[in-house]
Amino acid sequence: MSAPVLSIIILAVMFLLATVLPLNMGALAFVGAFLLGSVVLGMSTSDILANFPGGLFLTIVGVTYLFAIAQNNGTIDLLVRGAVRLVGSKVALIPWIMFAITAVITAVGALSPAAVAIIAPIALSFAAKHKINPLMMGMMVIHGAQAGGFSPIAVYGVTVNGIIAKTELEASPMAIFLASFIFNLAIALVLFIVLGSNKFRSSTGSRLVEQAAEKRMAMSVGARAAGVTLQGSGTDISSARVSSKGTTGGSGEAKNSSPGAGEQTVANARASAPQLVTILGLIALAVISLGFKVDVGFVSITIAMVLALVSPAAQKGAVNKISWSTVLLLCGMLTFVGVLEEAGTIKFVSDGVAQLGMPLLAALLICYIGGVVSAFASSTAILAALIPLAVPFLATGEVGAVGVIAALAVASTIVDVSPFSTNGALVLANAPEDVDKDRFYKQILAYSGIVVVAGPAIAWLVMVVPGWL
Repeated sequence: MSAPVLSIIILAVMFLLATVLPLNMGALAFVGAFLLGSVVLGMSTSDILANFPGGLFLTIVGVTYLFAIAQNNGTIDLLVRGAVRLVGSKVALIPWIMFAITAVITAVGALSPAAVAIIAPIALSFAAKHKINPLMMGMMVIHGAQAGGFSPIAVYGVTVNGIIAKTELEASPMAIFLASFIFNLAIALVLFIVLGSNKFRSSTGSRLVEQAAEKRMAMSVGARAAGVTLQGSGTDISSARVSSKGTTGGSGEAKNSSPGAGEQTVANARASAPQLVTILGLIALAVISLGFKVDVGFVSITIAMVLALVSPAAQKGAVNKISWSTVLLLCGMLTFVGVLEEAGTIKFVSDGVAQLGMPLLAALLICYIGGVVSAFASSTAILAALIPLAVPFLATGEVGAVGVIAALAVASTIVDVSPFSTNGALVLANAPEDVDKDRFYKQILAYSGIVVVAGPAIAWLVMVVPGWL
């Protein structure tokens, strides 16, 4: 058996094991890289580790550490309350506020599940009070998270753009970001029209959401400053799982609490000094990294350390909130992809795609592979695996590289509405008490089925076909 074929089998087994069993695919990928590299290819361990993505490691650690501090010091809750106050009594705008806030949170560097874990409880609580369709509200939150996910300083964006930067393909970070944003915005609009037919009442709705955010702060700001993990927004939220009956489980237990950390009062609506510094820090991150092209990882971890010095209490437990499971996942997958390249797998797959003789069909196939597998496995892992495999095929110039990558990015992430993904599981777990969980699970499952079937095809039709024509 040739090395490329054996490596593809190893990759398929990795995805299967990580989907069926609670195993981190990154850890499996390191094992696969070691076995494939040393046993099959005769590579030394130093050659294998040369593929370790040190820059991406620093970026993920930096941005998630910065976001953890922003969450600990109450800045995120402050932004939620402030945004809700802007709409006044216009209750119909609240779903869009939830969409926008989640998009902003992921765009500045938070992982999509972390953003959903923070906003979904507030959004679904409001939906219950005002008899708004909970499916619409929950999906608006998820699509908001995905809309901001490919910002040039977000984890998805950094991952995809970092892979492309190592090739000779045309790079367009803003095009990929805008493609994802507009696509998810369009889906949100359809959801709002189809499922939001309930009569929105101009009442005290915005105040109810504000009270929900304040209640969250009252229970959690002091605890989070001491390093406590909130239920529904814990460090290892990727461990959420949905059973066939629609029940979920997660790792949201409070831990490592310590007394004396609740000096911040919620009653005061004004931003504290650490919160103002945090907001300025997030703005500085965007300006310095995007405007002056400075490495996102170094900038984010520098700003995080400044915030830690300004508010030492807020950084307690922040290191534990770094998404180490995602760090392991991405670093392991990209190390394995480097070994795949040494094995000739990427050229092997690209040649096979090219032999189809139909570049548009090949692009559609890639999008569907990304969408279907990602509905059950990690979207991040899919992007890390499929984009390098598609690079040689895209280098032929038969189809537009930017369009295909944008379509693949969208197809692989919009399916995170699935109840088998972390985001879908979080929405299901936060369903209002008066909602039938089994029925809600079936609704999410039906909606995700529609997205899996239609999403990749629409992304391909909109982003790939025009470039080919």
